[in-house]
Amino acid sequence: MSEKTVGEKLKEELFLKRENGLKNISDEKWEKIIAFCEGYKDFLAVAKTEREAVKTSIEIAEKAGFLPYDSNKKYVAGDRYYVNNRGKAVAFVVVGKHSAKEGVQITAAHIDSPRMDLKQNPLYEEGDLALFKTHYYGGIKKYQWTTIPLALHGVFAKRDGSVVEVNIGEDEADPCFVVTDLLPHLAQEQSKRTLAEGIKGEELNILIGSRPFKDDKASELVKLNILKILNEKYGVTEADFLSAELEVVPAVKPRDVGLDRSLIGAYGHDDRVCAYPALIAIAETECPEKTAVCILADKEETGSDGNTGLNSDFLRFVVRDLAKGEGADYTVALRNSKCLSADVNAGLDPTFKDVMEARNAAKLNFGAVITKYTGARGKSGTSDASAEYVAYVRNMLDKAGIIWQTGELGKVDLGGGGTVAMYIANMGVDVIDLGVPVLSMHAPFEIVSKLDVYETYRAMVEFQK
Repeated sequence: MSEKTVGEKLKEELFLKRENGLKNISDEKWEKIIAFCEGYKDFLAVAKTEREAVKTSIEIAEKAGFLPYDSNKKYVAGDRYYVNNRGKAVAFVVVGKHSAKEGVQITAAHIDSPRMDLKQNPLYEEGDLALFKTHYYGGIKKYQWTTIPLALHGVFAKRDGSVVEVNIGEDEADPCFVVTDLLPHLAQEQSKRTLAEGIKGEELNILIGSRPFKDDKASELVKLNILKILNEKYGVTEADFLSAELEVVPAVKPRDVGLDRSLIGAYGHDDRVCAYPALIAIAETECPEKTAVCILADKEETGSDGNTGLNSDFLRFVVRDLAKGEGADYTVALRNSKCLSADVNAGLDPTFKDVMEARNAAKLNFGAVITKYTGARGKSGTSDASAEYVAYVRNMLDKAGIIWQTGELGKVDLGGGGTVAMYIANMGVDVIDLGVPVLSMHAPFEIVSKLDVYETYRAMVEFQK
């Protein structure tokens, strides 16, 4: 074998190296990746809404020894607790050896995903069919949500204070629901619409039944029969829709994708593909040097507003209560804290590569992706992590041998998007986005790489030590 030239040696020393992480992976590590991703697929299958994600996360955490937060308890290093925010957001804490005033290590992900919500007065009958009116949630391509099997998840909060859970369409024995579309033969006018307007918001109506109640005198007999079924099953009336939160999601199971089974297809990767690694990482954290906090929040897809989003004071209150128990100033604790905003980035899709700038685009199987800034156009709506903090995270990842890459969300004048990072940065915390690249983001069936999921988990574990 010939000796390397000076140029080859210098290139090896000076050039940035990026390569497919699966090229040199051992069979032993691949087995670990498969095992971790099977757990992730199980989580995805039962946590399709923010309420279900909170419930499932708490169940996992309680098995790892977490208990509900007790304001009267004096917590010491190694103690583990969680704070449940209205069943729609949750924070997990493992108390560290050092005081909170020295800062805490925060991982933050969101557990809501694009979907369709039922309107407050959704049920109607037309053309002898019963349907639900919807209002889409988050950024979706509306045409993608037609003619696919759909499930109904959520709760009825009744006037007497009781809450009834709803989950229809996931079990094989359940009926499913659907948004209908025009047949091509009659879609000449529809086909003239722009792609964005191919299906309009008010056309996202859910077909839920067609059988009339047997009564010759009453009107709206199909609607009546649907209400009778709901009343018998859940004890609700039409008025109970006024105080319900009912979400329509794809009735699809997480599946391996590809002959080599290297990818996962599912609804809700954005952002449960980062929430699950963050959750498992803190569940496995024993007694860290600095207190570890994992917060799973709601409402990111609509701007993080509301009392369960990260633009609220929820995280600030969690850190305040932690610092208060130690007699520390929580503002000092926040200023000394570090955060991984665990959120996804767009993966480079070879079919649509012209929307990406290839040198700075994330690729599947190249590991966890660090996104220094998000925002749009001139970095509008971003925190833009400092060079010093990027160096800190980079050093951490390299020392642990974690496969990672950097990425942007599309070309400068074309792309853009937001995460929770800027809301945490506004509290004085050093923060950067780290997560998983996704293909077909915000679609009913998104794609991720198993390797990238596992490397994101490893990054969370290392960060929480």
